[in-house]
Amino acid sequence: MEKTKPIKRSAAIAEFSRDHHFVLLLIWKIREGLKKTIEAERISKYVLHYFETELMPHFKGEEELLYSKIHSDNKLRIQAEEEHKTIYKLISDLKINPSDKSLLQNFADTLEKHVRFEERQLFNFLQDNISETELSKIAAALQAREHEEESVWTDAFWIGGK
Repeated sequence: MEKTKPIKRSAAIAEFSRDHHFVLLLIWKIREGLKKTIEAERISKYVLHYFETELMPHFKGEEELLYSKIHSDNKLRIQAEEEHKTIYKLISDLKINPSDKSLLQNFADTLEKHVRFEERQLFNFLQDNISETELSKIAAALQAREHEEESVWTDAFWIGGK
């Protein structure tokens, strides 16, 4: 089996890739909770919290710092922005119906597909098509942003039980 080499990310994009690691962990937690038949409301509560505190700021950063660097009619940018809209809609639906397990599964699947698209296609395109000067400006803007303390979540539903 052929091993693929890890992609060397520009510092401007590496921060977003690190975020994706934690997004994939969120997806795993959702799936574990569903597999362990945890009440959907408990899982939804965590998903909504994570979205507000972590994912929404991540999306805004991508949109402002990365997507804006490529033309608005670029097919990869259009896909990324449409996927963000779909995820926002799923979150809106989850707020209305937090007990819907199929909605949670759909959210996890959609989010995973989006992260894989960004990592395998969009970020590579951006890295190859944004000038080093612009990448440096993006990296500096990321460093200048204040990072809030990560909130502590005490309901580890993905482990199972109460």
